[in-house]
Amino acid sequence: MINVEALTKSYDGFTAVDNVNFVCRPGRVTGFLGPNGAGKTTTMRMMVGLTTPTSGRVTIGGHLYQDIPNPGRHVGILLDASAQHAGRTGREVLTLGAKTMGLPLSRVDEMLELVSLSGKEGDRRIRNYSLGMRQRLGIAHALLGDPSVLILDEPANGLDPAGIRWMRGLLREYADRGGAVLLSSHLLTEVQQVADDIIMIGRGKIVAQGTPAELMQTTGTFVRAADNAVLLQALAKHDISANPVGDGFRADANAAKIGRITASAQIPLLELRPADGGLEDLFLELTADTQRETVLKGAAA
Repeated sequence: MINVEALTKSYDGFTAVDNVNFVCRPGRVTGFLGPNGAGKTTTMRMMVGLTTPTSGRVTIGGHLYQDIPNPGRHVGILLDASAQHAGRTGREVLTLGAKTMGLPLSRVDEMLELVSLSGKEGDRRIRNYSLGMRQRLGIAHALLGDPSVLILDEPANGLDPAGIRWMRGLLREYADRGGAVLLSSHLLTEVQQVADDIIMIGRGKIVAQGTPAELMQTTGTFVRAADNAVLLQALAKHDISANPVGDGFRADANAAKIGRITASAQIPLLELRPADGGLEDLFLELTADTQRETVLKGAAA
C-alpha cells in the first residue's frame, strides 16, 4: 500500500505539490490524473526518494522508500523510459537489474518475453529502440523483481493502440493478483478503462478522488454569478458546500434549489446547470484553470 500524507514541495516560492493526501490500496489500480505540469511527476519522484519533500511524507508498505532493503524487490518504478544508457542492449539493462537485486538470470528472459522484446529486439542497442519499445523495456524493469507495488508515470506514452491494450491487461492482471498500482496520465480515457480509483490533481492540489462511480454521483451543480463572493455567502447560509471550478463553483445541491436561493437573494446568475457531463467534463472543469487550451463548445470541425 502507498500512503501519501500532507505531501508538499516548494521551489523558491512556487508550490509544485500542495498538501497532497491519498492512499493506493493492494488489489487496485489507482489512476493519478492531471494536466501537464499539475504535479504528478513531482509527487511520484518524492515517493521514491528522487526529490526531497518540503513537508509531509510517503510510506510504501509502512516504510519510507529509502528504508526498504533491496527496494526493487518490493517497488517497481517507471518514471522515464528514456533514462537508460543508450549504448546498452535491452537484455544488458535487465541483466544488470537482476544482478543488483540478486535475481536468477532466467528472470531476464521471462521479462523480455512478457513485454514482447525477446529475440533480436532484446539484443538491440537502446539507441535504436522506438519510444514504445523503451516503454516496454521500462515496464519489464519495473516488474523484474516481482514487486508488490508499481509506480508508473505515463507508461502508455509511445505505445500503439495494441500496446496500450496489452498494458491495460497486464496491469489489471497484476492488480487482480494483489498488487497495488499507481498509474499517472493526463489522458482520462486511457486510465478510465483500467482504474479502480481515480485521483485528480490540478496546480499541485487534489481536486477530486474516489471510484469512477463515486465521482459521477457527486457531480452536483455548476453555478456562476456576477458576484461570486455574494453567491458563496448565500449558499453557506443554507449549508450548501461549493468548490471552485474554473470561474464558477460546483455546488452540492440541485439546480432548482440553488435557483430558488439566488432568486430570493436577488443574485444575478451567469450560469446554472447540472454538472453531469461525465468524468471527462468533470475532469476538465475541476482542472480548468490549469488547462493550456480552452475547449470551445460547438466549434466547427
